[in-house]
Amino acid sequence: MTTVGILGGGQLGRMLAVAGVPMGVRCVVVEPAADPPPAAAAAEVLSAEYDDSRALEELARRCDVVTIEVEHVPVESLAWLAERVPVRPGPEVVAAAQDRWAEKQLFARLGIPTAVSGRPELMADAFAEGTIVKRRTGGFDGRGQVRLGPSASHADLLAAAAQITGPCLAEGLVRFDRELSVVAARSCDGAVAVYPVVENRHRDGILRETIAPAPGATPDAGSVVIRLMEALDHVGVMALELFEVAGALLANELAPRVHNSGHWTIEGAVTSQFEQHLRAVCGLPLGDPSPRGPSGMVNVIGVEPDPSAVLALPGAHLHRYGKAARRERKLGHVTVVGVDAQDRDDRMAAVRRVLAG
Repeated sequence: MTTVGILGGGQLGRMLAVAGVPMGVRCVVVEPAADPPPAAAAAEVLSAEYDDSRALEELARRCDVVTIEVEHVPVESLAWLAERVPVRPGPEVVAAAQDRWAEKQLFARLGIPTAVSGRPELMADAFAEGTIVKRRTGGFDGRGQVRLGPSASHADLLAAAAQITGPCLAEGLVRFDRELSVVAARSCDGAVAVYPVVENRHRDGILRETIAPAPGATPDAGSVVIRLMEALDHVGVMALELFEVAGALLANELAPRVHNSGHWTIEGAVTSQFEQHLRAVCGLPLGDPSPRGPSGMVNVIGVEPDPSAVLALPGAHLHRYGKAARRERKLGHVTVVGVDAQDRDDRMAAVRRVLAG
């Protein structure tokens, strides 16, 4: 039996561990949270900080490979582990994804268009369409961001940066047509598997729904994520968030791990992103990323629904994370697979009504 170490014990670690069971893959998770984390339902949990020497030594001793479920872990810990056991993705990949400024520089080096950005302290005033000042590290789901209008001054930029702990990045507001993402995987031997491009719908900086595949024609996002994975020698799943602007793509963020916008693959694809990631990091052949049909995912945020009400809906699959309810917190998700796009949309509408009720 293969043993995989995971830094991070949230819902992504939970779903990775669940996907490993049929494959004979056992997962051991390091998680600093005091309360039992979501991953505890399916994996052994070492309750420790990510830089705890005893926990890292245990991972190195017991695991065949180590991976991550969240990129905001100490690169030094990954580097220490990489000297003793394969770490996939590698520390340098995680480092590139941790810092938004380093990420922008990576995109520029590879010729991948992005929103215009700069360092607040070096800018005379805001961008023409408005500016979002973002924390360079650690921000997610809209946290660590301040939005400014087009008339903002240099002083306004500095004041926004002062509201955010740590180094910041100022990014020009993008008037996009829609938000897309693509999830792909790369194996140890360089083979790749790319899932269909999906459309994501956010509110207040939090992903609410994913439509798979994205309706209508979409630009070629698969080649972009492949270019990133190959440049970084990435092994495992990678997600790339994008803005579509008049038929062109602007890269927003990359995640060197399984991703919320790939949850639809659990029921909606031949091989889920979680199984795919384990296949990749364990050196196994990649699975088929083909969709089983038009799919959708709706996040459960803030309030747990009545499980019976969700499961009474035809074709609805409820995934609960075992997390305490809290405002704007992702507590689970619901997926549907339709016989066609209209059926998928109808099923998603029914899910929305139940969650709203």
